[in-house]
Amino acid sequence: MPHLPVALQLYSLRAETRSDFAGTLHRVAAMGYGAVELPATGNPDPAELAALLDDLDLSVAALHARLQDLEQNLDEVIAGARQLSCGYIVCPKLPLGLARYRAAGWQAAARRFNRIGAACAAQGVQFCYHNHTWEFRRFGGTTALEILLAQTDPAHVRIELDVYWAQAAGHDPVALVRQLAGRVPLLHLKDMCGRFRHSFTELGRGRIDIPALVAAAEQAGTAWLIVEQDRFTRPPLESVRLSREYLRSLDDSA
Repeated sequence: MPHLPVALQLYSLRAETRSDFAGTLHRVAAMGYGAVELPATGNPDPAELAALLDDLDLSVAALHARLQDLEQNLDEVIAGARQLSCGYIVCPKLPLGLARYRAAGWQAAARRFNRIGAACAAQGVQFCYHNHTWEFRRFGGTTALEILLAQTDPAHVRIELDVYWAQAAGHDPVALVRQLAGRVPLLHLKDMCGRFRHSFTELGRGRIDIPALVAAAEQAGTAWLIVEQDRFTRPPLESVRLSREYLRSLDDSA
């Protein structure tokens, strides 16, 4: 364990990639990451990026894209993903206030996601939605995430589960992975320390049960484990290296 492939969400190294994108990717590859996940902004041209990734023997696990781009420039987003041999396009969040506070807003989001997901599927790409905490807001007896799951086509709309934000919202991420079996191809692995919900740390150094999550992901049909850390107390490159080493240690102890 883990037997699943591991990628790094480059949002973790946003400052580093802004100053030296190619050099940062060289360091990521040297750490043992076999793939990256691209954030919604700040990426080079797909052709240029594809050449760099090929040189480093890195693949693209998934590509984040803003909802605005998914609705207004979807063909361009899909073309970029296909140029990078990337099979997953992810909406990282809904715009502020769009659907967070009303059940009807989440129902409308589900309809939008169904359209995006169907268009992606028609071109051989899987669409996913990435959660934060507000997807666990309750509306009567259901949550926003449950509304999305119930009102979207499982074949066209899947979930990139961020385990940190699920736990910050008071949910057991291991149980969620099990509940989402078959519908959670991408798993964002993060760890939490301290008493505050914005207390991020390297994998294996906090209170989220990473080994149990990896085991559940393997049973749930997850395709990629994706390391992400939003904030740091160490230099970010050191932190993402420590997280990769921790996952490798799980494999060594299996």
